[in-house]
Amino acid sequence: MSEDLRVLVVEDDPIAAEAHRTYVDRLPGFACVGVVGSAAHAIQTLAQGQIDLVLLDMNLPDGHGLDVVRRMRAAGLGTDVVAVTSAREVASVQAAARIGVVQYVLKPFAFETLRDRLTAYARQRRSATAGRTVADQDEVDRLFRPVVRPENSSVPKGLAGSVLERVVRLLGDREGWTAEEIATELGTSRITARRYLEHLADQGQALRTQRYEGRSGRPKVEYSWISES
Repeated sequence: MSEDLRVLVVEDDPIAAEAHRTYVDRLPGFACVGVVGSAAHAIQTLAQGQIDLVLLDMNLPDGHGLDVVRRMRAAGLGTDVVAVTSAREVASVQAAARIGVVQYVLKPFAFETLRDRLTAYARQRRSATAGRTVADQDEVDRLFRPVVRPENSSVPKGLAGSVLERVVRLLGDREGWTAEEIATELGTSRITARRYLEHLADQGQALRTQRYEGRSGRPKVEYSWISES
């Protein structure tokens, strides 16, 4: 499996879709080959072949993600699926597992979360492609367990996923926010807002620049969402 795994991102939120595409393209061995925002477009794209893995949102404007998976299987498409969703109901997770979704990633998540899951996925795929056999029951059990340790969380310790998602949306709404401006929108302290902004900047999702106001005074740090063309 020397070539990059070709990934299709299915996500109707433009900000989230761009973030997921950026994450995939940062991973060695993976390449995002398309981004679509609806169930119908996803099925149409998958029917053309050449897709190894789908990052699939569960709540699409024209249908549920699990229905997309069912339609894929009915059409004979064996492309692997990673659910990327904010749906936290146990029934949703179990339903995804029953129809063969290989991973279930809760939004919002850090780059490391997706990196760990896709790296483990690629490792298992290589083993399958190479025709490896299992040595014993313990190895079988390992293959049936989640491919990432359960202690890994979707967002860094000390940060709330719902707040991080709001910060991402704000950054996507316009170019250039200071920590003070984000804090006002969130109703939090400047220090709290800055923690979220610095996390996104450290992950390569936000760009730090200097904002100069007037001829005197210290510049303020401004954060902008990075959108790759």
